[in-house]
Amino acid sequence: MAKNENIVSEKSEQFAINIVNVYKELTQTKNEFVLSKQLLRSGTSIGANIAESECASSESDFVNKLYIALKECNESLYWLRLLYKTEYIGKERYNSLYRDCSEIKRILTSSVKTIRERQGNGK
Repeated sequence: MAKNENIVSEKSEQFAINIVNVYKELTQTKNEFVLSKQLLRSGTSIGANIAESECASSESDFVNKLYIALKECNESLYWLRLLYKTEYIGKERYNSLYRDCSEIKRILTSSVKTIRERQGNGK
């Protein structure tokens, strides 16, 4: 898990940086504050929860933090779709961000599934 943890930590941090840059652009050039703020919150929360998981007090706490990060990924994908469909972000940026977030989601899903199976409650 350590290798996946490091990869997902790095990817989620870069994703958060990209989200902050999108937020700055949307608020400064398009005066869009509502949807972009939601994306900012969920998109930066992914990495924050992964960082919290690194100091988890138990394996259960660790899984819980990763699961919260997974849910934030899913929410971020929703806001990205909405921003794209309402033409606030273009296709190229949307595809890039969506692909990055989906990759983080796949890693987190795999990690959570593996740990839960090891714990014997493969939910």
